[in-house]
Amino acid sequence: MTKESFSISRVFKLFISALKGEETEFTTGSINRAIILLSIPMIAEMVMESLFAVVDVFFVAKVSVNAVATVGLTESVLMIIYSIAVGLSMAVTAIVARRIGEKNYDRANNAAFQAILLALVVGVALGVPGFIFAEDILRLMGGDPSLIAEGVGYTKIMYAGNLSIILIFLINAIFRGAGNASIAMRSLWIANGLNIVLDPLFIFGYGPIPAFGVEGAAIATTTGRSIGVVYQLFHLLNGKAIVRIGWENIVVKWKTIKEMIVVSTGGVFQFLVESASWIFLVRVIANFGPEALAGYTIAFRIIVFTLLPSWGMANAAATLVGQNLGAGQPNRAETSAWRTALWNTIFLVVVAIVFFIFANQILALFGATDNVRDIGIQALRIICFGYIFFAYGMVIGQAFNGSGDTYTPLVISLIVFWAIQIPMAYLLAMVYDWGPDGVFFCIAFCHSLYAVIAIALFKRGKWKTVKV
Repeated sequence: MTKESFSISRVFKLFISALKGEETEFTTGSINRAIILLSIPMIAEMVMESLFAVVDVFFVAKVSVNAVATVGLTESVLMIIYSIAVGLSMAVTAIVARRIGEKNYDRANNAAFQAILLALVVGVALGVPGFIFAEDILRLMGGDPSLIAEGVGYTKIMYAGNLSIILIFLINAIFRGAGNASIAMRSLWIANGLNIVLDPLFIFGYGPIPAFGVEGAAIATTTGRSIGVVYQLFHLLNGKAIVRIGWENIVVKWKTIKEMIVVSTGGVFQFLVESASWIFLVRVIANFGPEALAGYTIAFRIIVFTLLPSWGMANAAATLVGQNLGAGQPNRAETSAWRTALWNTIFLVVVAIVFFIFANQILALFGATDNVRDIGIQALRIICFGYIFFAYGMVIGQAFNGSGDTYTPLVISLIVFWAIQIPMAYLLAMVYDWGPDGVFFCIAFCHSLYAVIAIALFKRGKWKTVKV
């Protein structure tokens, strides 16, 4: 970009343009401009998604330690649902972006409807057993009887309402693939704004609304997300977005569904592998008591708050790679990935410095006990050492996914998060008596290792020839 490109007025105009969503095709022009126009709304979207977690813990922490631990245990298993939603969204973004790059808008519209159909099926299939076996899930994850008695209502509602999670992820993936990230951003603004207002009302009660305790957080979150989904559907059905669903698209296209499942399988298992590993890590930390679990849960929510904006930039890379491959420009696709990774690294280095210096002040905002706060501080300070590698790992991983190659990141995840992270975390924490610090160190090390392997394989360029 020229010096003029970095003027205050230029940056401000780009910022406003990104929020309005005025540009939807990124196969020509400045790559830096494309990254900014895509990343700003995607970062805002991810910040809103992460706020769900932070806001819930902020209010739930005022209820009890058991309440915070319940959220941690429930979320660790909900990560499986997030994995399926994110994995499917990878396929949706890759397929829609390719069709937009090819300017085949009809097939993009068909793919959008098939994605919603898949979301409905998966949401019901996961929600019913989750609701029925909520108590058993908490018990299996190490929750004691008092925790289960206090928190089972929260767990039931979160699992029953998982359809809103899957739909909001998949429909936003449609908009992201089309380059219309501003609509995805605004749907999360609506959902999160409602959650912030409803959380204290349902948790503590007000006027005719009874105090539901930790269960109220689940009611607020599910309500907010569901209304966000309604907003998304409005834009898909009103015929004004670049991808739109009309009556002609409401037909089951088995070929498209099969294509979507094939591409998404690698993505789903990528996140299932990582989520299963996270569940094991939570189970290890649970051995050190509710305070250790609560400290980890708060720190993890804070970490997610910073990593999800980075995922916004990574998602921008996926869209740029998909659209440019669809337009027959593999070199531009590769340049887009490396450029996005550099911007992401700069951002996360700043965050890591802030975490290391101000960890105590950040944890103090949540009003936790001294022991809970101390564990949370250690988690922030140890894990932030891996942030430089995290930045490249998440962008390059999403670049693979945006190309339709979801299997290379899957293989890397299997090696790093199962073959290495699981035994390493157990040995450090339980055998060598590092305690929770052993788990935190393992997280930083293994995510850094993932990045190194991903970069080496990305440079080979085989992802440029993947067909979707």
